[in-house]
Amino acid sequence: MCQRGGVRAASATNVVARFHALCEGAVARLPFGLSAVVAPTFLGFCLINGFTFGVDLVLLSVLYGRMPLALAVTVAYACAFALSYVLNRVANFRSHARVGPQVGVYVVVVVVNYLAFILGVSNLLAANGVDVRVARLAAGACEAVFMYTMMRWVVFRR
Repeated sequence: MCQRGGVRAASATNVVARFHALCEGAVARLPFGLSAVVAPTFLGFCLINGFTFGVDLVLLSVLYGRMPLALAVTVAYACAFALSYVLNRVANFRSHARVGPQVGVYVVVVVVNYLAFILGVSNLLAANGVDVRVARLAAGACEAVFMYTMMRWVVFRR
């Protein structure tokens, strides 16, 4: 039984190492000197958060109709951000800091992100005549920059 857990842990470690190596290798091949500017953790963040955005949409599709829309959106969003935290902590930033304080900081960052970008920027742009979908895409771009910055230099700081 103990050996089995050890094999599982070693396998998970290998997956994390391969993910990080993939990100480092891809960034090293970027043209125009971008490899000096783009961090491997940025690519990892983009891959992980692209995946968790898909999870968010799938959960929303499954939950919508079974519960009120606001609740379905909130549950899907919370699950996606929890998954993003775990994957970024383990596979991307490879943090070994205490989870409790780190999760507290992450929750504050997510709340600020939600209020400032998901609601704030989207509504501000839409109120000024920008199509809602375009406003959400613009807010999403701002959100991505904010979340990566906060995760790299605040939540998972070394």
